[in-house]
Amino acid sequence: MNANLLFLLNALSTWYMVGLIWMVQLVHYKMFDRVGEDVFARYATDHARLITPVVAIPMLIEIATAVGLLFSRPGNLSMTWAAVGLGLVVLIWASTAALQVPAHGKLASGFQADVYTTLVTTNWIRTVGWSIRGFLVGWAFWTLLPSSG
Repeated sequence: MNANLLFLLNALSTWYMVGLIWMVQLVHYKMFDRVGEDVFARYATDHARLITPVVAIPMLIEIATAVGLLFSRPGNLSMTWAAVGLGLVVLIWASTAALQVPAHGKLASGFQADVYTTLVTTNWIRTVGWSIRGFLVGWAFWTLLPSSG
C-alpha cells in the first residue's frame, strides 16, 4: 500500500478514536451511574453490543496501518515515530482487553460501584494513549507539509 495512503488511514482512524474516547470518558461513562439499577444490566449489555462496531472497525484500521507504517513511512517519518505509535496502539489494546472489556462484562450483570469506578479510572489509560497518538500524528502532518517559504 502507498505510504501516504497508509499514513492517511492511520491518521483518520486515530483522530476518530481521539474524539470518541474523550466523548466516552467525559460524557458517556460519567452517566453510567445515573441509569438506574433496575435497567442497568440491559443498558450495559446494549452499550457493549452497540459500541463494538463503532470502535472495532477504526481500531482494526489503526493497528493494521500502525504495523504497516513500520515498513513504509511517508517523507521523513522515522522508524522511532512509527514504533512509538505502534507501541501506544498496543498499550491501548492491552488496556482494552485486560481492563475495560472485563469491567463491561461485570457491569452487564448489574451496576457495581467499584467496577464502575475502576472502568472510569482505567479508561484514562486509553484516553491519554489516544491523545498522545493524536499529537504524534498531528506532528507528523506538520513535518510532512510542504514548506510555504
